[in-house]
Amino acid sequence: MTQISELPTEALVFAFLIAAVFVWLAGTRLALVGDEIAERFDLTREFVGLIFLATVTELPEIVTTITAGQVGNAQLVLGNMFGGITMQTAILAVVDIFAVRYALTSWPRKPTQALLAVMLIALLSMLLCTTFLGDIEVLFSIGLGAVLLSAGFPLVILLQRTFDQKESWSPVDLPDEEERMKTLRSRFRARETSTTRRLIVQASIYSVLIVAAGTTLALTADLLAERTALGASFIGVTLLAAATSLPELSTTLAAARIGAYTMAISNILGSNLIMLALILPADIAYRDGPILNEATAGAQLSISAGILVTAIYAAGILIRRTPRFLGAGLDSWLVLGVYGASILALYHLA
Repeated sequence: MTQISELPTEALVFAFLIAAVFVWLAGTRLALVGDEIAERFDLTREFVGLIFLATVTELPEIVTTITAGQVGNAQLVLGNMFGGITMQTAILAVVDIFAVRYALTSWPRKPTQALLAVMLIALLSMLLCTTFLGDIEVLFSIGLGAVLLSAGFPLVILLQRTFDQKESWSPVDLPDEEERMKTLRSRFRARETSTTRRLIVQASIYSVLIVAAGTTLALTADLLAERTALGASFIGVTLLAAATSLPELSTTLAAARIGAYTMAISNILGSNLIMLALILPADIAYRDGPILNEATAGAQLSISAGILVTAIYAAGILIRRTPRFLGAGLDSWLVLGVYGASILALYHLA
């Protein structure tokens, strides 16, 4: 970190761009491997997106969160986490525009993604209430709210696995499943020839590449943020959140391009749930009291925006007849509008 901090700004920008390329390539391949893992081990794509892709793509955020917490930069930590939730949800809108023929939210065959979205809204609402009321210190400067919010992630996983095994919902007016088969899989011959061992090795290699390149993205973005005149909260919500969200963008876009739409949605919702679980390690690393007590109006605005964009997609999944406008579902355009408005509002606060 010390050596990186001594690099000139031009070198930091170059390192940032190189890392972004590696993240993009590795993330694309990781989505293909994840789709093959789902078929090889008879797992649902929702579960693979929620656990496998979401966990790997969130590792750069874990590094950034703990590092910023250790140096006492609470505003950067909270800005990165809470701003990242809205930004990562907006990734689904980008995918809807460039990689999906029908509205993205019209593809899920089960209400699993709607359940994930509702649980995420509930946890975000708890988080927002905690930032208003203040967190209660329970032990070693760790807040009770951080503990409870982190415990929500395994609970959501358990509910998702239980609910996914039920056939209690009969959706109608779904897109033709044959459309899903018109994918880019034919470009990757390894799909028919890879053994299970080779598949696991490939997944490990791509995961390591994403972690290494994603960490470089986060570190260089952090240093570039320090050399600007904008506040840490605004930089965390914009530049740093964008840098650490690149793995989610590449894997989600690749998943959509191969027709694994439910895996793409679950990847983003799972990443956002993990983002909330990161509050606990951030609170442990931050030694000046419960970190949620440092939440500013900008952080609260980001949480509110996260609730709103998640609710929009939850409604789109349940309605299932989302109209398309200019190449994407109406819900995706609404999400992009909310994200853009939140950035303008945060810039005004900064």
